[in-house]
Amino acid sequence: MQYRRANVPGACYFFTVNIAERNQSLLIDYVDELRLAFKKTRQDHAFDIVAIVVLPDHLHTLWQLPKDDANYPMRWNLIKRRFSRALPKNERISVSRQKKSERGIWQRRYWEHLIRDDKDFEQHVNYIHFNPVKHGYVSSAVDWSYSSIHRYIRKGIISNDWAHDDVEGDFGEIKA
Repeated sequence: MQYRRANVPGACYFFTVNIAERNQSLLIDYVDELRLAFKKTRQDHAFDIVAIVVLPDHLHTLWQLPKDDANYPMRWNLIKRRFSRALPKNERISVSRQKKSERGIWQRRYWEHLIRDDKDFEQHVNYIHFNPVKHGYVSSAVDWSYSSIHRYIRKGIISNDWAHDDVEGDFGEIKA
């Protein structure tokens, strides 16, 4: 069965992207290189990063694509390629990757989800910002440096104590 990705120009998408070796911390060890890969890709092929969190071995992000453009696979290809080229070549590379002249940095696939409505949007933004707490990296979402939560706080969209114990809601899992 062939997997079919959503293809809606100008839409908002949620993504989960993982590195190949999940026991490593490449994304935060080389966060400046990752930021540069995003920046260059956005300069060449515009899109808005609505929300993002970078964890050691994976990231979650919500993108708004330009009107009449649904080509997020090309953007992910560029981000992954630019990031990989910036890293030292010391990862384990499987035989199948060697045959295709691929690096062993990223998992080949990623998860994408087309945002359906305002509630879906809010749930995914909350999921992104709460993810470092869910994984046990910090006890409060605001304590994680590699998150757009700080932009949301600066803009007054959420408070500095967002998702503390006194806030009702389920920030750990997205309900379909």
